Amino acid sequence: MSAVVAAPPARAGRRGNDRSALSQQPMAAANDAARTTTLAPIEQHQQGKRAAHRAWLAPAVAPLAGIMLFLLLWQIVAQTGGQLPGPLKVWDAAIKVFADPFYQKGPNDQGIGWNVLSSLQRVAIGFGLAALIGIPAGFLIGRFVFVSQMSAPIIALLRPVSPLAWLPIGLLVFKAANPAAIWTIFICSLWPMIINTAVGVRQIPQEYLNVAKVLNLSESKVLTRILFPAVLPFMLTGVRLSIGVAWLVIVAAEMLTGGVGIGFWVWDEWNNLNVQHIIIAIFTIGIVGMLLELLLILIARRFEYAT
Repeated sequence: MSAVVAAPPARAGRRGNDRSALSQQPMAAANDAARTTTLAPIEQHQQGKRAAHRAWLAPAVAPLAGIMLFLLLWQIVAQTGGQLPGPLKVWDAAIKVFADPFYQKGPNDQGIGWNVLSSLQRVAIGFGLAALIGIPAGFLIGRFVFVSQMSAPIIALLRPVSPLAWLPIGLLVFKAANPAAIWTIFICSLWPMIINTAVGVRQIPQEYLNVAKVLNLSESKVLTRILFPAVLPFMLTGVRLSIGVAWLVIVAAEMLTGGVGIGFWVWDEWNNLNVQHIIIAIFTIGIVGMLLELLLILIARRFEYAT
């Protein structure tokens, strides 16, 4: 009888424990939600820091990895045989070359600095002449249909001609190597500026020109107020292409014409069988070309911001 009497309180105790457990579950869920809410900004901040680190490291690590891979392949090729010097030998030779880049021991024996400056001078003259003629010609070709139709077969015929094919014409006309090299740069830098400027003029909406007719604007105002601001991005693209072509052409032209210049320096070192200096010249040409490209990109961004 005592056991029967004691049983109900025991069941009642279990029910009380169950009710207390059930009442504690919402409190535990609320505590977990509070902890999650508290930790969420911290985790988001940490994830943001990790993402920022990855975004910062990727642009720095990827180029470094590419350079290291290039140097490794270069060293492997140099060790497999042949006369190609490795990176360390070229580095030692470069230190000696750039220790005194502006020495002068005669008209045909000058430092690499003078040769680069001479090449840049020829590029500046030929490229400047091409800009003075090519950009206005591009405006005329893009603005007037008759001029475009008249010049189309000439451009299509002359543009694919190899740059060095123009060098003998320059030697025949100017009777000297330096103006012949400038002539070659000029004729090869001309086409990208003409074509890109003309394309930019054709891309201008006809509504703009119709408004200019309604306002009775003169051709000079149409050029300065409508055409030039709209064509500027296309024109700068042509300038960038032209400077790259000019820098490529001058190296090849100087190999054939001689004198002072980075192209002549490469050919002279080949005659001396100095392969290390040839590789130094290759890297120098690439670095100078890259700097010219970056300079024009900065100029293009500045004009785009101004417009």
